[in-house]
Amino acid sequence: MDAEDPLRDFRQEFVLPDGVVYLVGNSLGALPRRTSARVARAVEEEWGRQLVGGWNSAGWYAQPLTTGDRLAPLIGAGPGQVVVGNTTSIAVYQAVAAALRLRPDRNVIVVDRTNFPTDNYIVHELGELRDVSEGRFEDAAAVLLSEVDYRTGARYDVPEITAKVQEAGALMIWDVCHSVGAMRVDVSQADFAVGCTYKYLNAGPGAPAFLYVNPRHHAEASNVLPGWYSHAEPFAFEPDYRPAEGIRRFTVSTPHVLSFAALEAALDIWERVDLDQVRAKSMALTSLFVDLVGDALELASPRDAERRGSQVSFFHEDGYPVMRALIDRGVHGDFRAPDILRFGFAPLYTRFVDVYDAAATLHEVLDKELWRDERYARRLAVT
Repeated sequence: MDAEDPLRDFRQEFVLPDGVVYLVGNSLGALPRRTSARVARAVEEEWGRQLVGGWNSAGWYAQPLTTGDRLAPLIGAGPGQVVVGNTTSIAVYQAVAAALRLRPDRNVIVVDRTNFPTDNYIVHELGELRDVSEGRFEDAAAVLLSEVDYRTGARYDVPEITAKVQEAGALMIWDVCHSVGAMRVDVSQADFAVGCTYKYLNAGPGAPAFLYVNPRHHAEASNVLPGWYSHAEPFAFEPDYRPAEGIRRFTVSTPHVLSFAALEAALDIWERVDLDQVRAKSMALTSLFVDLVGDALELASPRDAERRGSQVSFFHEDGYPVMRALIDRGVHGDFRAPDILRFGFAPLYTRFVDVYDAAATLHEVLDKELWRDERYARRLAVT
């Protein structure tokens, strides 16, 4: 299977330690080999030699927009529709607040209560939260959902949900953190979308997030965080705020230039990737893992590959020590409370032999009860 993999050559473009099967690309992607040189250039050449002139000569000032245009094809968007910067939490707040202002006669935000907590934490004071399980959108201002569930990998039908939400007069906001870079994503019919770049996109820890705003809202949507960067003329230094036109009105403040350099290096790779091949390999990798693990653990993810993202999750009441034992033996996944073992498969660098080795090691840990070692019970700060 590895020999026939059309994406196999991309693995050599990443730094992967010997003896490690890395199945945490859904949390933090591996380091692209080109990133170190790109960041070094930003530090030594752009900052070191151009100094403050780098804002013009090195293109720093325009990065939220130019990088947004490079990233846009990965989510089915076009030029001038995506802005990069800040964090996913800030982007979520901006999107939901903008949606509420566009629907001033409504105050309900439909969310998934089991979604990644920050999405719900961030918006809980903006309006009345209602769980999506109730299936009611008719009086909602906005619906905020993740395309792929961070715990189980279950995948929503984006076109179907988007159509239902908009037919009810609400605005649709998709969080694509756990899908971008693992499949072909298309947010073009949504009203807003947000996502991060440090998971499958491999832009590094703390890499900037992105915000998509459908062009039909560019003229009327407002930025709840109107920083100087989103002013119509930032360097006019006017005392009163005037929003910029287009997507730039959703910028906030100075871009984190060194983080942008790492993201640019990652996008150099993604501009050469066939997303249909990525999705096909993702489904093959996850299906193989499900088959090899068999009934050793209870599957938490959908069994149908079409209905899940690029991760497989299992239930185990002692999941944390099981994962610690796996990591000690070179298989890196992660744990989500209270009882979920997560394994993320990044198609650009995960091999089928890695899947086989991971499943074999998991069986060994479970069959020999290696996870019962008392040192694995002590919880680290990051699980």
